[in-house]
Amino acid sequence: MTLDRRGFLAACSRAGITSALLPGVLYTLTAQAQDAAKPEEKPKITPEILDHAAALAGVSLTDAQKKMMLDGLNQQRESYDAIRALKMPNSVAPAYIFNPLPAGAKVDTLRSEPRFSKAAGITVSPHLEDLAFTTVREQAELLRTKKITSLALTQMYLTRLKRYDPKLHFVVSLTEDRALAQAQAADGEIGAGKYRGLLHGIPWGAKDLLAVKGYPTTWGAGGFEKQSFDHDATVVQRLDAAGAVLVAKFTLGALAMGDKWFGGRTRNPWNPNQGSSGSSAGSASAVAAGCVSFAIGSETLGSIASPSTRCGDTGLRPTFGFVPRTGAMALSWTMDKLGPICRAVEDCAIVLNSIYGPDGQDLATREAAFNWNADLDWKSLRVGYLKSDFDPVKPLKVPDVPAAETPEERKHREERLVRRTAAHARQVYDQRFDLAALDKLRSMGFQLTPVELPKLPYDAMAPLLTAEAAAAFDDLTMTGRDQLLTEQGPADWPNAFRISRFYPAVEYIQANRARTLAIREISKLFEQVDIIVAASESEQLTATNLTGHPALILPNGLRGADAPLPPDVDTGFADDIGGPNTPVSITFLAGHYQDAKLCALARAYQEATGFHKFHPKLA
Repeated sequence: MTLDRRGFLAACSRAGITSALLPGVLYTLTAQAQDAAKPEEKPKITPEILDHAAALAGVSLTDAQKKMMLDGLNQQRESYDAIRALKMPNSVAPAYIFNPLPAGAKVDTLRSEPRFSKAAGITVSPHLEDLAFTTVREQAELLRTKKITSLALTQMYLTRLKRYDPKLHFVVSLTEDRALAQAQAADGEIGAGKYRGLLHGIPWGAKDLLAVKGYPTTWGAGGFEKQSFDHDATVVQRLDAAGAVLVAKFTLGALAMGDKWFGGRTRNPWNPNQGSSGSSAGSASAVAAGCVSFAIGSETLGSIASPSTRCGDTGLRPTFGFVPRTGAMALSWTMDKLGPICRAVEDCAIVLNSIYGPDGQDLATREAAFNWNADLDWKSLRVGYLKSDFDPVKPLKVPDVPAAETPEERKHREERLVRRTAAHARQVYDQRFDLAALDKLRSMGFQLTPVELPKLPYDAMAPLLTAEAAAAFDDLTMTGRDQLLTEQGPADWPNAFRISRFYPAVEYIQANRARTLAIREISKLFEQVDIIVAASESEQLTATNLTGHPALILPNGLRGADAPLPPDVDTGFADDIGGPNTPVSITFLAGHYQDAKLCALARAYQEATGFHKFHPKLA
């Protein structure tokens, strides 16, 4: 008897079979279950099943060893039911806490008063919408000096959100009533001399994985459209306390993957034919479109970096453990980070200053100081660069033509070559921007030190993320509700969750041990330099998300009219698809909890280049 893959997975779910063994084992079990007179009963694991598992795992077992294992394996599988019966919500974290610090590392815990830049003079136009693309720092000064009101600024952004959402699809929920009440309260307090600080009266948007009482929190996913929580996420509470005004909850790709959500696909304001990338899709798109002053995004493996790159934003992925995630959807307890997406680096520092620090609930959050100093002597910082990221792009290798191939095989081969050739041309074109960044830094007086990532199998550690995600959304797989998710392809969550169920516990632990090596070795780089410059889409993205190091993604110019054309179809799998008049980015990295130094260097580069002042021309 044969089963197709979809039938196999469905039968597994019906039979309640989800051991940490391997696909061959479960496939055989499912076939037995379908033939059994009592399909509700779980079939026993047999020596023949162990043979399949051992072959797939590359383990040799003697007959005596298999016989010895059977009782233990069947009992182990029975124990799963008791755990599943607990029906644990997504908010329940495992009983272990990831620590990104290498042995012997010391963290500065002494907080000092932040030192922000002095606001440059800015004139207020009769048309308030002229302020749409100004920075938080500029808007804050206008609010503090009562040249504008929070209510007027909030209404302006609400109007823009309503105008551009039909084209860009970045809003899940407008929080209009809440926002207007907050804005009026802010104006009253500012008018009475009770100024709370630089975020007082500033409109912002939340990625819709943050709980906000009174509004849906959909996680971007089909089947969760009406989900709500009777509390506010810690980050929301802290921004409320700072006087910021929440105007909208923004889209994210379903369960924090990509830019496709249950309401469609969020678009890139620079080229609405493309997606905005994700998963912080709406946050990045709305900031780039001048529809909010700043937004909060999250990153597990690129979800701030990727949409910031695509949309031309300034995105800060803080050190793991800097910002509490209480009230945020969990995808990977050891990799999830919350951070700001803004138009300027200092805006990121302003926001981080209000949201970081332990809350007593997210136990991974560390007591560490973020001492922002806009007057820091950034020329004293040691700057390195990942040399291999800036080496010349290797020539495209054209595979040999097979001696014999069918017309269909030839067609597919030629189509692949066309795609690879186009991607290579875009890579060659884009590298000029990365190289120009190094030249600019040298012109600023830096002696750049070449460094390299330690040679470790970072991609082989990445299944840690999907294993934790499969646990976080176990109920979806077990009940078949994963079919409600928008995307159902081989690289999408439903399939990834199923695959992850077969990730052995031993291999999960081994990958975490390799992660310890990565933390130790990458941290050594920051003994040589303070900041590392890297290409945004290089191996560092996976490596530093695994190790918890902070990253700042900056706009690094616009592709010219001579840029290679983008592909006809945006699959959502690459952020460098390009096209004329679209933004590129550069990434700066720093040591653990050195986010203030990271922001200082990035701000100096940003002010020297001015790329953050570019914005899309929206129709």
